[in-house]
Amino acid sequence: MTELSLRLAVSLAQILTEMGIVMVTVATMTYFERKVLGWMQDRMGPMEVGPYGILQPVADGIKLFFKEDIVPAGANKAMFALAPMLTMVVSMIGFAVIPFGPNMTMDIFGLTIKPFVVADINIGILYILAIASIGAYGIILGGWASNSKYSLLGGLRAAAQVISYELNVGLAIVGVLLLAGSLSLVEITEAQAWHWFIWGARPDGFFPIHTQIFAFVVFIISAVAETNRIPFDLPEAESELVAGFFTEYSGMRFAFFVSAEYASMTLVSCVAASLFLGGWNAPYPGTIFEYVGLEQLAWVEHIAWFASKVYFFLFLFIWIRATLPRLRYDQLMRFGWKVMLPIALANIIITAITVYFFPRG
Repeated sequence: MTELSLRLAVSLAQILTEMGIVMVTVATMTYFERKVLGWMQDRMGPMEVGPYGILQPVADGIKLFFKEDIVPAGANKAMFALAPMLTMVVSMIGFAVIPFGPNMTMDIFGLTIKPFVVADINIGILYILAIASIGAYGIILGGWASNSKYSLLGGLRAAAQVISYELNVGLAIVGVLLLAGSLSLVEITEAQAWHWFIWGARPDGFFPIHTQIFAFVVFIISAVAETNRIPFDLPEAESELVAGFFTEYSGMRFAFFVSAEYASMTLVSCVAASLFLGGWNAPYPGTIFEYVGLEQLAWVEHIAWFASKVYFFLFLFIWIRATLPRLRYDQLMRFGWKVMLPIALANIIITAITVYFFPRG
């Protein structure tokens, strides 16, 4: 086997493993969301399929797989079929630059690879922002191609909402980039080995006057809006638009839209954990495995910390859904442009001034 074919085989194995982990997380989230919402609302949640309803995602998948795939008579059939696939693919390929574990290397048949990141590119943040912007096209196409007034209104709302809050997501990230001095998610995570950016720490351990707590809040709120989750689920508002842009979808195409939403939630949770909470880094120096003389197993603890941070953000999505009511559309747009945007711009200015007067040593 040549080096090129070996590298392709290893990369394919990494991609398949990563996609498997993401899809298992998506299936798990469909269960835990209903279960946690049930507990918060003093109900039991799913209980019938398997012990405590744990096989409910499997039952849902089988049901949607065999459900009739209906295409409206007046729909643009090509675009109608393309929209859910585009949304699903875009939500999955963003994980390529996410570092799930430490920046370690491994030799396989003489080939050096990084097992916990598929593609360590030096513009990882720009890649994710570009991919997120493409995801809106699937929603807009789905709304337009359905030939339904409700779907079209949902697609138009999604376009305006994504444009508004995607800007805030990008601006919230700029402060972290100024402190880290890199666009690579791996390098940004490594820069937080001692202190997390949410507390405004610098890679050399120096604490400037300001913190990135405001950027963190702006990022989280804007990420909830980006993923069309309550209280910002205006593109699919059930009480107004039936189901919004996927009103006319059924079967596996509907499953693609739902899976893409949960995958997008997981992606923004991974980005938030990497940018603001230190990624795989523990809140203390080193790892417990290193303290007890098991340095070769330190990567296990790193992955556990990363997973716990990601699931914390996923729980936050559910908690917000159970707590807050849906905003009116004019309130949504006003909040994005008149509140979130000025805060994000002010954070950039303060961060830039601080970095200029207190340069990294």
